[in-house]
Amino acid sequence: QVHLAESGGGSVQAGGSLKISCEASGSSVSLPYMAWFRQVSGKEREGVAVIKTDTGFTNYADFVKGRFTISQDNDKNTLTLQMDNLKPEDTATYICAARSTAGLYSPSSPLLLRPPSYYFWGQGIQVTVSS
Repeated sequence: QVHLAESGGGSVQAGGSLKISCEASGSSVSLPYMAWFRQVSGKEREGVAVIKTDTGFTNYADFVKGRFTISQDNDKNTLTLQMDNLKPEDTATYICAARSTAGLYSPSSPLLLRPPSYYFWGQGIQVTVSS
């Protein structure tokens, strides 16, 4: 069983930066794709960014392109999301996700930014951006 644990959330003013992390543990199974989602209470969970862990290929939702950067550390156990030029509408619970198979997806497939593509989920961490 894979366990995902997020850390690093908090509050920041608009225009500021914040970095959040997700540590994967509990199993030696490979995780070909890892991703960040976010959710606001009462709204659907939406994909933010995804990384193909063997190649480092990344893809982003349009609303964060140029502002957010997804990356992984060298041992691939930790996923990070660097968030710059934050906006109040970025306020949400940010949730780490992973899948244990590559499937037939193209790495740029929009399906990889949708919740049903992932098997494992963290508990989420709050990010609040004030105006």
